[in-house]
Amino acid sequence: MNSRVTLGLAGLFLLGAIVAGYWGLTLSRQPVAEPATAPVAVAVVPPSAEPAPVEDPTRQPVVVLLRDIAPFVTITAADVAVEKLRTAPAGSLGTVDQVVGRTAWRPLSAGSWLSEESFEPGSRLSRMIRPGERALAVAVDEVINAGGQLAPGDYVDVLLFLRKDENTPQASAQLVVPAVRVLVVGSQSGLTNDGQPASPARSDDERLKQEQQRMAARSVVLAVPEALLSRLMLASGAGVLRLAVRSADEQQLAKYWAGENDAATRLDTPRRDLLEFSQLSLRAPPRVMDVAAQPAPRKATVEVIRGADTAQPTP
Repeated sequence: MNSRVTLGLAGLFLLGAIVAGYWGLTLSRQPVAEPATAPVAVAVVPPSAEPAPVEDPTRQPVVVLLRDIAPFVTITAADVAVEKLRTAPAGSLGTVDQVVGRTAWRPLSAGSWLSEESFEPGSRLSRMIRPGERALAVAVDEVINAGGQLAPGDYVDVLLFLRKDENTPQASAQLVVPAVRVLVVGSQSGLTNDGQPASPARSDDERLKQEQQRMAARSVVLAVPEALLSRLMLASGAGVLRLAVRSADEQQLAKYWAGENDAATRLDTPRRDLLEFSQLSLRAPPRVMDVAAQPAPRKATVEVIRGADTAQPTP
């Protein structure tokens, strides 16, 4: 084939390719018409209200403090809240109206539930004993305090040691008061009569501080029956006291909460186990020496001397 014809066909094909490319580029830039659609109405559904919570009929309302209340401060509605508990404490109040406007005689802690006893006068210590009991403080050291292991709620026997002196001819040891309940050790208190802690610890640091003060206590408070109060008071000034801890297996504290608070008077005996050192050593006590008889008065005599002879004539 002639070369000129070949060149002509190539130019023709090139021109056609350019035209086809331009046409395709033009078509691709034209917007595509979207088909017209009818507007769709969207129904606006209002949000459905949440169903009201179903209250558990087994739970009971109890008024609880939201903050600490100082003595003689009137309680307001912002200080309390009502919580539903499965088991309501005995004597607890159930409505805010029973509390608002009332004044407490003692400090009330946040988180504690309120009852009529919360508004009665009296210290925590007075609410730890029952009628017929008296709270009496006794000075102690590490030895008297059972090596620092004594705790509120323990039952102890109070022992008395009398040294030998001019008023006590023989040293002795005796049981003064048996089975008395420990109320306070140092600054750590036990439970009040309503079952609430008298001095609750609000933090771990405060709980650790109370434990340290309990072990280094210098005084304890005992719940003494009124009939034995004067005996313990006299014993505390007569000699050295010791506190002997009784076994927890005796269930003395459980009996107390059950209403039996006569353990000390029931276990008391007239002799109170008086022991002298002569009995401990299995020897008889020393006998008291009788006063020696006075010699008879001598009669007055006259001595007559005659030379080497001496005579005492009888009158």
